[in-house]
Amino acid sequence: MASGVELLDEIKLSFDLQNVDIRTYSPLTLAYIGDAIYDLVIRSYVVGKGNTSNNNLHKETTRYVSAKSQALMIEKLMPGLSEEELAIYRRGKNSKPYSGAKNATRKEYLMATGFEALMGYLYLSNNMSRMLELIKIAMED
Repeated sequence: MASGVELLDEIKLSFDLQNVDIRTYSPLTLAYIGDAIYDLVIRSYVVGKGNTSNNNLHKETTRYVSAKSQALMIEKLMPGLSEEELAIYRRGKNSKPYSGAKNATRKEYLMATGFEALMGYLYLSNNMSRMLELIKIAMED
């Protein structure tokens, strides 16, 4: 079984996918995969804390995956981001998503999109350690 760092390489190998220059991806494509990998990290964290009901798992997960919480997380992270990471975040935040926020302001939704774009970029760059470092910092109270 592949470790988290090797997950993307294992997927590419298993499905015979070619390497693509991720700089060519739109910010919404980065946010699309970023949303999924971030959700997987949070779900892994929540489940790793111990067995509990699905309702409790869902409540705990939504504390971290909502647009509002992601907006707060990226605000906390911005001072420690590299110029490259900030540029990716801004591209995501300034994108024109087709959907809107359900329980967040437009600003929060766009900030969350930028956050997810950054997560996607780090994942596709095979930089899971940096992604996990940022998520851990953002989750600290």
